[in-house]
Formats: sequence, structure tokens, C-alpha cells
Amino acid sequence: MGTQRNGFSKRETFILSVDVGTTSIRCHVYDKSASIRGSCSAKVSLLYPQPGWVEIDPEDLWKGFVTVVKGAVQDSGLQMCQMESLGISTQRATFITWDRNTGKPFHNFITWQDLRAAELVRSWNRSCTMKTVHGVMKMLHFLTRQKRFLAASLVVFTTQHVSLRLVWALNNIPQLRQAVEDDSCYFGTIDTWLLYKLTKGLVHATDYSNASATAIFDSYQMCWSGFLCSLLSIPLSILPSVQNTRYSFTLNCSGISRVLSSLCLTKQIMLFFFSLIFSHKFGTCDPSIFGVPIPVMSVMADQQAAMFGECCFDIGDVKITMGTGTFMNINTGNKPHTSIAGLYPLVGWKIGADVVYLAEGNAAGTGAAIKWAQDLELFSDVKETGAIATSVEDSDGVYFVPSFSGLQAPLNDPKACASFMGLKPSTTKRHLVRAILESIAFRNKQLFEIMLRETRIPITKIRADGGVCTNNFIMQLTADLLGRKIERPSHFDMSCLGAAFVAGLGTGYWRNQEELKKLLTTDQQFLPRRSKADWDKDGRYRGVLQSWERALQRSMHWYSQP
Repeated sequence: MGTQRNGFSKRETFILSVDVGTTSIRCHVYDKSASIRGSCSAKVSLLYPQPGWVEIDPEDLWKGFVTVVKGAVQDSGLQMCQMESLGISTQRATFITWDRNTGKPFHNFITWQDLRAAELVRSWNRSCTMKTVHGVMKMLHFLTRQKRFLAASLVVFTTQHVSLRLVWALNNIPQLRQAVEDDSCYFGTIDTWLLYKLTKGLVHATDYSNASATAIFDSYQMCWSGFLCSLLSIPLSILPSVQNTRYSFTLNCSGISRVLSSLCLTKQIMLFFFSLIFSHKFGTCDPSIFGVPIPVMSVMADQQAAMFGECCFDIGDVKITMGTGTFMNINTGNKPHTSIAGLYPLVGWKIGADVVYLAEGNAAGTGAAIKWAQDLELFSDVKETGAIATSVEDSDGVYFVPSFSGLQAPLNDPKACASFMGLKPSTTKRHLVRAILESIAFRNKQLFEIMLRETRIPITKIRADGGVCTNNFIMQLTADLLGRKIERPSHFDMSCLGAAFVAGLGTGYWRNQEELKKLLTTDQQFLPRRSKADWDKDGRYRGVLQSWERALQRSMHWYSQP
């Protein structure tokens, strides 16, 4: 386990990382080679108190967080004092408000899936105020020719944004309104709540990656949007301070941490030393929680963390996460991308003075469509779907539109319906399964092409992760349609790994990003079976794609309201 030096046993140290997702909380213990030494997971219980409402009990989430950290360390066979630092990755745009004096929440977490603000969204998007804002932005674009004003003239609110869900809470929860008046209210996304709990109320903060995903943050000015908050009557006083994704040290903290860990000092002495050494913005876990004061060295939003975990550090690097939905991100460097087609400009991470921006397109209904098909008993085991799809030559003219939650970029239609089109007596379950898997690859192609067209950034590499990327049929078809090599990592929990990488860089556990790239392992590379030009010439999938796009058009504007 260690070596004897100067009378002390030098213990090996490790990095803890936790990812709080929509359906589960996972914690891994990573060693120097980025291998997982111990793991633990717990289910996130979603609550549905009313139709369209989706909540999480904050105390249950907190207990689950503590449980998985302790469980992962126990599973590793290591001691808690060997944990050098903690990194945290969380789902985005799920929020809570609480009393800053007592720590008592005013309501459960209101998740990104929650639809209680749907009427507010419709009302605001149709309002004279929004029409005026759009008009002013168009005028500013005409006068300045700055693309950001043109993009702002097309912006509309959605229920996935924190903004109007927070407005709903401010309007409908009396205790919250009173706390705002008394200046005793805190707002936070999941990361902010966890930091508050881990530090026993000492820290009320978030990082730039999480803040940029709330839709009340100005990624151009790198601060909360005073304009939006004023427009929506959201008090700036309740918002957390926004800090770097990782704190940068001038001391050799890695060496100091290892010395302190090797001594296994008492909680009080350890707390004293760490309070001196790790006095950074995210604070240190109170020793009463895990027995030792573990410094929180990174806080990240899940998709940005996955981007970092995939080592997409260079401009033009692309990450495709295929889970419940698909998230495609491209590294745009030190400038935010301004989109008019529905790509979202995000802060990837801010480390020291360096800011990395991402452009993101998403498609809902990826893993959700596969799960739906399994529930309909089109197949029994998800692992069979690739073989089922290849057992037929094509989908027999059947096309699936995966829009259970509307269509996102580039069509941006929340009223679209999911549908099968082209059904005939010869259609079998195998054709339906193939059509579903093809639709996921088709949406990947759509997102990729709008990303290429809008950003005009040469693509340097493409990495894929998420549960759906284990499907070789989808991966190969995506590589064929994009005409690009796609790499699949050896393990798919990239959000956890990304938060661990950032935390480890903060303490000197890993030296730099080049070292991280060498640690990344690839399970399989998917090469296009022929060039994109050849696919277009041969017309096999060109005709299929055209028919699928017609199916998309016929599914649009189906519902009278989202």
C-alpha cells in the first residue's frame, strides 16, 4: 500500500467523484491511471405530486449522496483519509430554494423535466413584452450586425429553462416570497445545494458550467443576466456566487495532501490544516460527514463534465452523449457561439483565466424511445437490438420520429408528435426496431450538420459515450452518415471521470491535460465504411433520409400545445 520514508508510511491517495443524474447517483474512486478502484450507486426517486410535475426530495438526494460516497470508499477497500479530493458532476437546470439561516427547503427540487410552468411559458412567449424584446434585438442587429442580437431576437422560453420555473415558485409559494422579502432566501441548482450541505452552510456557490445552463446567466458577460432577472422579477440577491470550475493552486497541494493523509491525523488537526491549504471557493466537506475534511476541488454540469472526461480540450473536438436523450457538444474555444438554429452556447469550464465554451444541440427521446419499444415488447433485451436491426436488409419503408418531447434543434417544434410512418402488412417487429435505431442515427446526422454549418469549425475528433453508444448498429450507422471516425471509450461514465479529472488537476494529482489524454482508453473505433460523398452518390441512405425528413415534417405541429 505504501513505502516507509522519514519514519512515516506514505499512503497512496485517490480521487473521489460523484455524478448526480436524473435516475441515479454514482460515485467512483479513481487511482492514478484513472482506473476505478471502488464504486457505489443509488437510485434517485422521482416524485410526481401532480400531472406534469417532477420533483426530487432534497433530503433523500442528500442521504443518497452521502451513502454512495461512503459505499464507494468501502467497496475500494481503502480509507477515507486516502481520498485526496472530491469532484461533483450534476444534472442541469434542476433547482431548489431554501432558508439561508435554517437550511430548510421551501419546496422539493423542481427538475428540468417539470412542466408546471408550461402556461407561464406560453403566456410569456406570446406576450407583448417578448414581441418588444424581439423587435429591439432585431433593430440592434440591423444597426450593429452582431449575430448575438439576431439570435436574441429568436429566443423563446421553454419549461426546461430554470427561469420561468423559478418565477412560478416565487409566485406560488408564500414562504418563499416572504423569505425573499426578508432577504433570507437562497436559490441553487443541485451542485449549490450539495456544497451548502457539505460545508454545513458555509458556501453558497455554483460554477460557470452549471450557471450557463440555467438560461438566466449571460455567457457573454460571464455573470447573472441583470436584464433577464429584472424582466422576470427574479431577485439577484438569492442567486449563488459563480466560481471557477476548478480552483488553481500555487502551492504543491498534492504533496501536502499526501503527507497529511499518510499521518491519519485527528479530525480536528486535519480540519485545521485543510482550512489553511484548501481555502478555495468550493470549501471542504465538514469532517462530521465523512470522518475527514475532504476538499471539494471541482463542480461541473454533467454534459460539460463528460466533455472534459472525453478529453475534448481542443477547438473542433466533438462529444456525443447518447443516454435518455442525445447531447452533441463542440468545443468552440474561448468565444461563445451565437446560434440562430437552436444550438445553445454554454460555458464548458473556467479554470483560472482560461474559459472554454461549447455549442450544444440536443435531441430528446433517444434512450427513451428504446425503453418505450422494450415496454411494448418489440424485444426483450436491449443488447439484442443491434442484431435484430441487421437481421433485415432495411426498415421496409418504415420511418420512426423520436419526438416524445417534441423536436429540438434544428426544427425546434415542441408540438411535434412521435410516430411511425410507412407501416404496411409486410412490416415486422424487426423492421420497427431497425426504424427506431435508424432514427437515432438520423438525428445525430441532423445535429452534426447544423453544428458544422453554424460554427464553421473544422472537426478534429468525435468521441461518443452514454448507454446507447454500446449499440454497434447505431454507432456504425452514425459513423457512415457523418463520414467520420467515432471513438467509443472503454467505460461510459464520462461525467464522473470528467469531474475527477478536474479535481485531480486542482491538487496536482495529474499534472496537465496531456497526461489525461494518455490515460483515456478506447473500446472501439467506428470507421465510415465508405466516404460521406460515396454514400451521397450511391443514394441508398439519401433516399431513406429524405423520406424520414418528410415523416418529421408530417409529425410537426401535431398538438395544439406542448
